[in-house]
Amino acid sequence: MKIITKKTIKKAVSWRIMATAITFILVYLFTRRIDISAMLCGIEIIIKLLGYYIHDRVWDAVSPRTNGHTPFVLWFTGLSGSGKSTLAHKIHAYFTTKGYKTEWLDGDTIRSIFPDTGFSKEDRNSHVKRVGYLASILEKNGIIVISSLVSPYAESRDFVRSLCSKFIEVYLSTPLQECEQRDVKGLYKKARAGEITKFTGIDDPYEPPVNPEISIDTGKRSIDESADAIISCIKPYL
Repeated sequence: MKIITKKTIKKAVSWRIMATAITFILVYLFTRRIDISAMLCGIEIIIKLLGYYIHDRVWDAVSPRTNGHTPFVLWFTGLSGSGKSTLAHKIHAYFTTKGYKTEWLDGDTIRSIFPDTGFSKEDRNSHVKRVGYLASILEKNGIIVISSLVSPYAESRDFVRSLCSKFIEVYLSTPLQECEQRDVKGLYKKARAGEITKFTGIDDPYEPPVNPEISIDTGKRSIDESADAIISCIKPYL
């Protein structure tokens, strides 16, 4: 990824001044008129700035800017409490710090926008497919997409994979016992008490990915270690 520094800006400005000076000298040598030379230099600057703007817009339309990286969809899946949102947040912060164009689609956040989304198999699959479609559109526009959803069913995950050009499935294989011990949101306790039904891992199945690109058990690795392992795996795209 190319980083714009103060030195880069100074070089660009100094080159622009030198190029205009050369134009001035050449025109003056032919015309021996300072006024004409200055006028043509002014016109040259305006025309070239306008030309650069048009050229830049055309390239943006033909090929969206990616800041030197390959856009992809990083899809976190796993049981509630496995660390999906925590890891997604950490990696999103890493990408942002590095200057990459990135968006984070979190399942819980999106559900809060559409509170009528249910928890039946059909509702869950529809929810995952909607988020997956949005992720694929963002990817096509040169954006790295991070998505964190339980996405328990292979059917909807495979559907999302088919939509994306580069789909990287991150399976957090943290065992149910470990996730239940964490129970950050108190959801497992409510599920065990019957206050919540159709809860993944308790009375609703989770279908583990068969061949995920990345598989991590956050019960055996810290969040930092897990994030470093994921970043190491996706380095070729950055």
